[in-house]
Amino acid sequence: MWQRGIRTVMLGALMVILAGCGSQTAGTTEEAAGAATSTAWTLAAPSRIAGVRTADGGRSLVVDAEVPDGAHDCVRGLRGELETVAHGTVYVMVTFETRSLDRDSGCTGTRRAEATVKLGEPLRSPRVMVNNLDVYTPTGATPPALRQCGENGCDPTPPRCTPSSYQQAVNDTDVPEHTGSEERGCDDTWLVLDLSTRMGPVCGDTGDGCPSSGVSQRWFYRAETSGWRPVATNGDAGCAGIHKVLPELPVRLCASLPRLDRG
Repeated sequence: MWQRGIRTVMLGALMVILAGCGSQTAGTTEEAAGAATSTAWTLAAPSRIAGVRTADGGRSLVVDAEVPDGAHDCVRGLRGELETVAHGTVYVMVTFETRSLDRDSGCTGTRRAEATVKLGEPLRSPRVMVNNLDVYTPTGATPPALRQCGENGCDPTPPRCTPSSYQQAVNDTDVPEHTGSEERGCDDTWLVLDLSTRMGPVCGDTGDGCPSSGVSQRWFYRAETSGWRPVATNGDAGCAGIHKVLPELPVRLCASLPRLDRG
Protein backbone atom coordinates (compact mmCIF):
# COMPACT_ATOMS: atom_id res chain seq x y z
CA MET A 1 0.00 0.00 0.00
CA TRP A 2 2.87 2.34 0.84
CA GLN A 3 4.59 1.60 -2.49
CA ARG A 4 1.33 2.22 -4.35
CA GLY A 5 1.11 5.63 -2.66
CA ILE A 6 4.65 6.48 -3.73
CA ARG A 7 3.88 5.49 -7.32
CA THR A 8 0.76 7.67 -7.26
CA VAL A 9 2.71 10.68 -5.98
CA MET A 10 5.49 10.16 -8.57
CA LEU A 11 2.94 9.81 -11.41
CA GLY A 12 1.23 13.02 -10.33
CA ALA A 13 4.56 14.88 -10.23
CA LEU A 14 5.46 13.59 -13.71
CA MET A 15 2.13 14.82 -15.09
CA VAL A 16 2.76 18.24 -13.60
CA ILE A 17 6.21 18.36 -15.24
CA LEU A 18 4.84 17.26 -18.62
CA ALA A 19 2.02 19.80 -18.38
CA GLY A 20 4.58 22.50 -17.65
CA CYS A 21 6.64 21.46 -20.68
CA GLY A 22 3.53 21.53 -22.83
CA SER A 23 2.70 25.07 -21.74
CA GLN A 24 6.26 26.20 -22.40
CA THR A 25 6.22 24.66 -25.89
CA ALA A 26 2.91 26.32 -26.76
CA GLY A 27 4.16 29.66 -25.49
CA THR A 28 7.36 29.35 -27.51
CA THR A 29 5.36 28.51 -30.64
CA GLU A 30 3.10 31.53 -30.16
CA GLU A 31 6.11 33.79 -29.62
CA ALA A 32 7.74 32.46 -32.79
CA ALA A 33 4.54 33.04 -34.76
CA GLY A 34 4.34 36.58 -33.41
CA ALA A 35 7.95 37.23 -34.36
CA ALA A 36 7.34 35.90 -37.87
CA THR A 37 4.32 38.19 -38.21
CA SER A 38 6.25 41.23 -37.04
CA THR A 39 9.10 40.60 -39.46
CA ALA A 40 6.61 40.55 -42.34
CA TRP A 41 6.31 44.34 -42.11
CA THR A 42 8.79 46.00 -44.48
CA LEU A 43 9.66 49.66 -44.98
CA ALA A 44 8.59 50.77 -48.46
CA ALA A 45 7.75 53.77 -50.65
CA PRO A 46 4.62 54.40 -52.78
CA SER A 47 4.49 52.66 -56.14
CA ARG A 48 3.24 55.89 -57.73
CA ILE A 49 2.73 59.51 -56.75
CA ALA A 50 -0.64 60.62 -58.10
CA GLY A 51 -0.41 64.30 -57.19
CA VAL A 52 0.81 66.97 -54.80
CA ARG A 53 -1.09 69.97 -53.47
CA THR A 54 -0.60 72.64 -50.84
CA ALA A 55 -2.62 72.95 -47.63
CA ASP A 56 -2.71 75.08 -44.49
CA GLY A 57 -1.99 78.26 -46.41
CA GLY A 58 0.96 76.68 -48.18
CA ARG A 59 2.61 75.55 -44.94
CA SER A 60 1.96 71.89 -45.73
CA LEU A 61 2.06 69.60 -48.73
CA VAL A 62 -0.45 66.78 -49.23
CA VAL A 63 0.98 63.93 -51.31
CA ASP A 64 -1.50 61.56 -52.99
CA ALA A 65 0.22 58.18 -53.15
CA GLU A 66 -0.68 54.66 -54.26
CA VAL A 67 -0.05 52.08 -51.54
CA PRO A 68 -0.70 48.31 -51.23
CA ASP A 69 -4.20 47.13 -50.35
CA GLY A 70 -5.91 43.84 -49.57
CA ALA A 71 -8.33 42.00 -47.30
CA HIS A 72 -6.19 42.60 -44.19
CA ASP A 73 -4.02 45.44 -42.88
CA CYS A 74 -1.44 46.15 -45.59
CA VAL A 75 -0.08 49.57 -44.63
CA ARG A 76 0.85 51.18 -41.36
CA GLY A 77 2.88 54.22 -40.37
CA LEU A 78 2.30 56.21 -43.57
CA ARG A 79 4.27 59.43 -43.16
CA GLY A 80 5.61 62.35 -45.12
CA GLU A 81 8.75 64.15 -44.02
CA LEU A 82 10.59 67.27 -45.11
CA GLU A 83 14.19 66.23 -45.80
CA THR A 84 15.82 69.48 -46.89
CA VAL A 85 15.50 72.58 -49.04
CA ALA A 86 18.39 73.18 -51.41
CA HIS A 87 18.99 75.02 -54.69
CA GLY A 88 15.35 76.02 -55.05
CA THR A 89 13.99 72.51 -54.48
CA VAL A 90 12.01 71.14 -51.53
CA TYR A 91 12.92 67.49 -50.98
CA VAL A 92 10.28 65.35 -49.25
CA MET A 93 10.13 61.64 -48.47
CA VAL A 94 6.99 59.49 -48.21
CA THR A 95 7.32 56.04 -46.62
CA PHE A 96 5.25 53.38 -44.85
CA GLU A 97 5.46 49.83 -43.59
CA THR A 98 3.74 47.06 -45.52
CA ARG A 99 3.19 43.32 -45.64
CA SER A 100 2.87 43.30 -49.43
CA LEU A 101 6.20 41.47 -49.84
CA ASP A 102 4.71 38.50 -47.96
CA ARG A 103 2.90 36.32 -50.50
CA ASP A 104 0.40 35.12 -47.90
CA SER A 105 -0.60 38.65 -46.83
CA GLY A 106 -3.12 39.13 -49.64
CA CYS A 107 -1.88 42.69 -50.22
CA THR A 108 -2.03 42.44 -54.00
CA GLY A 109 -4.15 45.51 -54.78
CA THR A 110 -3.56 49.25 -54.44
CA ARG A 111 -5.43 52.19 -52.99
CA ARG A 112 -4.98 55.94 -52.78
CA ALA A 113 -3.66 57.40 -49.53
CA GLU A 114 -2.63 60.87 -48.39
CA ALA A 115 0.58 61.81 -46.60
CA THR A 116 0.94 65.30 -45.14
CA VAL A 117 4.34 67.01 -45.08
CA LYS A 118 4.71 69.94 -42.67
CA LEU A 119 6.88 72.70 -44.16
CA GLY A 120 6.82 75.14 -41.27
CA GLU A 121 6.38 78.14 -43.60
CA PRO A 122 4.57 78.86 -46.87
CA LEU A 123 5.99 77.14 -49.95
CA ARG A 124 8.32 79.50 -51.81
CA SER A 125 10.47 77.08 -53.81
CA PRO A 126 9.68 76.56 -57.50
CA ARG A 127 10.14 72.78 -57.29
CA VAL A 128 9.12 69.93 -54.98
CA MET A 129 10.82 66.55 -55.38
CA VAL A 130 9.12 63.49 -53.87
CA ASN A 131 11.26 60.46 -52.99
CA ASN A 132 14.08 61.75 -55.23
CA LEU A 133 12.02 60.89 -58.30
CA ASP A 134 8.83 62.85 -59.05
CA VAL A 135 9.13 66.63 -59.43
CA TYR A 136 6.25 69.11 -59.07
CA THR A 137 6.02 72.89 -59.37
CA PRO A 138 3.48 75.54 -58.40
CA THR A 139 4.45 77.52 -61.52
CA GLY A 140 1.71 77.36 -64.12
CA ALA A 141 -0.49 75.22 -61.85
CA THR A 142 -4.02 75.86 -60.57
CA PRO A 143 -3.84 76.18 -56.76
CA PRO A 144 -3.83 74.31 -54.52
CA ALA A 145 -2.57 71.65 -56.95
CA LEU A 146 1.05 71.54 -58.12
CA ARG A 147 1.95 70.68 -61.72
CA GLN A 148 4.04 67.59 -62.40
CA CYS A 149 7.19 68.28 -64.38
CA GLY A 150 7.98 66.14 -67.42
CA GLU A 151 11.07 64.71 -69.09
CA ASN A 152 12.06 68.17 -70.26
CA GLY A 153 11.97 69.64 -66.77
CA CYS A 154 9.54 72.01 -65.10
CA ASP A 155 10.12 74.78 -67.62
CA PRO A 156 10.61 73.30 -71.11
CA THR A 157 12.32 75.55 -73.61
CA PRO A 158 9.97 77.32 -76.05
CA PRO A 159 9.63 75.64 -79.43
CA ARG A 160 12.47 76.64 -81.74
CA CYS A 161 13.99 75.40 -84.99
CA THR A 162 17.02 73.93 -83.23
CA PRO A 163 18.30 70.35 -82.73
CA SER A 164 17.67 70.49 -78.97
CA SER A 165 14.10 71.61 -79.55
CA TYR A 166 13.63 68.81 -82.10
CA GLN A 167 14.79 66.31 -79.49
CA GLN A 168 12.17 67.63 -77.08
CA ALA A 169 9.56 67.04 -79.78
CA VAL A 170 10.73 63.43 -80.20
CA ASN A 171 10.64 62.88 -76.43
CA ASP A 172 7.03 64.08 -76.33
CA THR A 173 5.97 61.77 -79.16
CA ASP A 174 4.65 58.25 -78.61
CA VAL A 175 7.59 56.45 -80.22
CA PRO A 176 10.16 53.94 -78.88
CA GLU A 177 13.26 55.10 -77.09
CA HIS A 178 16.37 55.80 -79.20
CA THR A 179 14.27 56.94 -82.17
CA GLY A 180 16.20 59.13 -84.60
CA SER A 181 14.83 62.22 -86.34
CA GLU A 182 15.34 64.22 -89.53
CA GLU A 183 13.92 67.72 -89.85
CA ARG A 184 11.84 68.26 -93.02
CA GLY A 185 10.49 71.75 -92.35
CA CYS A 186 10.21 74.27 -89.51
CA ASP A 187 8.97 77.79 -88.78
CA ASP A 188 7.67 79.63 -85.72
CA THR A 189 4.43 77.60 -85.64
CA TRP A 190 5.00 74.28 -87.42
CA LEU A 191 7.57 71.50 -87.43
CA VAL A 192 7.86 68.43 -89.65
CA LEU A 193 10.04 65.50 -88.55
CA ASP A 194 10.74 62.11 -90.07
CA LEU A 195 11.24 59.67 -87.18
CA SER A 196 13.04 56.38 -87.68
CA THR A 197 13.20 53.51 -85.20
CA ARG A 198 15.56 50.63 -85.81
CA MET A 199 13.93 47.23 -85.39
CA GLY A 200 15.10 43.62 -85.34
CA PRO A 201 17.79 41.83 -83.32
CA VAL A 202 20.46 43.76 -81.45
CA CYS A 203 23.70 43.54 -83.44
CA GLY A 204 26.50 45.63 -84.93
CA ASP A 205 26.77 47.72 -88.10
CA THR A 206 24.92 46.70 -91.24
CA GLY A 207 28.27 46.45 -93.05
CA ASP A 208 29.26 43.63 -90.74
CA GLY A 209 26.37 41.46 -91.85
CA CYS A 210 23.81 42.76 -89.36
CA PRO A 211 20.36 42.96 -91.00
CA SER A 212 18.95 46.47 -91.32
CA SER A 213 15.26 47.09 -90.69
CA GLY A 214 13.33 49.95 -89.25
CA VAL A 215 10.01 51.74 -88.89
CA SER A 216 9.67 55.31 -90.15
CA GLN A 217 6.92 57.84 -89.47
CA ARG A 218 6.41 61.47 -90.46
CA TRP A 219 5.09 63.65 -87.65
CA PHE A 220 3.72 67.18 -87.76
CA TYR A 221 3.94 69.45 -84.71
CA ARG A 222 2.33 72.71 -83.63
CA ALA A 223 4.13 75.18 -81.35
CA GLU A 224 2.72 75.66 -77.84
CA THR A 225 4.08 77.40 -74.77
CA SER A 226 5.31 74.08 -73.34
CA GLY A 227 7.05 73.01 -76.57
CA TRP A 228 6.25 71.24 -79.83
CA ARG A 229 2.99 69.26 -79.62
CA PRO A 230 2.47 66.35 -82.06
CA VAL A 231 -0.81 66.86 -83.95
CA ALA A 232 -0.76 64.54 -86.97
CA THR A 233 1.19 61.88 -88.83
CA ASN A 234 1.20 61.17 -92.57
CA GLY A 235 3.79 59.67 -94.90
CA ASP A 236 2.54 60.80 -98.32
CA ALA A 237 4.66 62.97 -100.60
CA GLY A 238 3.69 66.62 -101.00
CA CYS A 239 0.68 68.27 -99.35
CA ALA A 240 -2.28 66.22 -100.54
CA GLY A 241 -2.17 63.60 -97.83
CA ILE A 242 -1.49 65.83 -94.84
CA HIS A 243 -3.96 68.53 -95.92
CA LYS A 244 -6.77 65.98 -95.52
CA VAL A 245 -6.15 65.95 -91.76
CA LEU A 246 -4.26 69.23 -91.26
CA PRO A 247 -5.46 71.73 -93.91
CA GLU A 248 -3.98 74.71 -92.05
CA LEU A 249 -0.39 73.50 -92.56
CA PRO A 250 1.40 76.02 -94.85
CA VAL A 251 2.07 74.76 -98.36
CA ARG A 252 5.72 75.83 -98.14
CA LEU A 253 6.30 73.16 -95.45
CA CYS A 254 4.78 70.24 -97.32
CA ALA A 255 5.05 70.95 -101.07
CA SER A 256 8.53 69.42 -101.38
CA LEU A 257 8.08 66.55 -98.92
CA PRO A 258 9.36 63.28 -100.41
CA ARG A 259 7.52 60.03 -99.98
CA LEU A 260 8.36 58.56 -96.60
CA ASP A 261 11.14 55.97 -96.68
CA ARG A 262 9.68 52.95 -94.92
CA GLY A 263 13.14 51.36 -94.45
